[in-house]
Amino acid sequence: MPLGRPDAMLGRAFRALVPRGLLGRSLLIILLPLLILQGVALQLFYGGHLDVISRRLASGVAGEIGMVIEQMQRHPSPEDRAWLFRESAWRLDLGMAFEAGANLGRTPDRAASLPLLPLEEDLAHAMAERVRRPFDADWQSDRRSVIIRVQLPDGVLHVEAPRKRLFTGTLYLFFIWLVGSSLLLFGVAALFMKNQVRAIRRLAGAAEAFGLGRDIGPMKPEGAAEVRQAAAAFNRMQERIRRFVAQRTDMLAGISHDLRTPLTRMRLGLAVLPRTEEEEEDIAALTEDVEEMERMVASYLAFARGEGQEQARPTDLAGIVRDVAQKARRDGAEVAVEAPAELVVSLRPDALRRCLANLLDNARKHARRIAVGVAALPRAEAGGWAQVTVDDDGPGIPVAQREEAFRPFATLSAGGTGLGLAIARDIARAHGGDIVLEESPLGGLRARVRLPV
Repeated sequence: MPLGRPDAMLGRAFRALVPRGLLGRSLLIILLPLLILQGVALQLFYGGHLDVISRRLASGVAGEIGMVIEQMQRHPSPEDRAWLFRESAWRLDLGMAFEAGANLGRTPDRAASLPLLPLEEDLAHAMAERVRRPFDADWQSDRRSVIIRVQLPDGVLHVEAPRKRLFTGTLYLFFIWLVGSSLLLFGVAALFMKNQVRAIRRLAGAAEAFGLGRDIGPMKPEGAAEVRQAAAAFNRMQERIRRFVAQRTDMLAGISHDLRTPLTRMRLGLAVLPRTEEEEEDIAALTEDVEEMERMVASYLAFARGEGQEQARPTDLAGIVRDVAQKARRDGAEVAVEAPAELVVSLRPDALRRCLANLLDNARKHARRIAVGVAALPRAEAGGWAQVTVDDDGPGIPVAQREEAFRPFATLSAGGTGLGLAIARDIARAHGGDIVLEESPLGGLRARVRLPV
């Protein structure tokens, strides 16, 4: 199996590490330069300042040890050496003891002291330069001191040098100041960025709610100038859409009155029209045509009007499915329902009833058995999906014609207006979901409705 190009794999790995949210990416833009700056500052400080100080400190200690050894050679008596060691402890802060006739032997393993290797190297160079005698240094026995043993002609000199004589605490102070100031700067930047991102999140939430058909009202602009401009544009868009829907609804109300009035007169005229037995069949056919025209007008107005002024509210979806299925049974359909006891979803109850009724009515016209299922599904984003499936054992719809079935006035069989599926999908999409047509386990067609929870 090919592994793919290395640059493509590297790009995917980089994208996986980069935060997906605006806040995370903004903070990363601030954090990366801070880390680079800290690394450069520490390197410059250590290489240009601390290293020089460490070498000078080690050279000073080695020089003092060399001076004591020189005095020991000039004054070999035990009394003079004892006085010399006392003076070294008092004036030089170096504890000393002499072991006559001893040898250094094997040099201790230095691998355990690798973290202190730069200091060891500084001390080794200084001892080689200033003392010029065999020595070893024990960095592990005492956390506060370094035990230095120097081989002399008549024995071994033990020197206990405090670590503070070889190491400066300036690095710690500089590191604390550098990290502390960076954390303070990062915290202030994170606070300001969080406030800016909060405004963007509110705008995104308002757009999502408006897309689901909820009445959210005008949004208060806040945040940076660009975010305020986007919020103002969103408010104007809301107003334009509401005005358009209101104008369309008013226009269709007039169309409803203009079309239904003559149809009602025609139906009443046919009802009171004198008729003979020979004319009875023709009058009945005309009456059916008028009723079909009324149904077509009602379907068209429902499609154009959408959900009207109905507001979304928490509703038991499973209960709505049972109600619609029960009505379909009264109309003669054989409907089986599999649903949880309750599934609460924010939706427009009347609109969704019409959506499901259209799907069941479409299945009832072409099949004998209908099965309706309700389930809650997870999704990657926050929340989840509520799913309703309507299965039938009818002839189904060919794959190539399934999207065509959702087009307004597209009829795949005689006797329909071609608006049932179009209205159902329009309602589902107005809720932020959708309807797709698939193969049914019953052998016919499955209509799968998904709604966001």
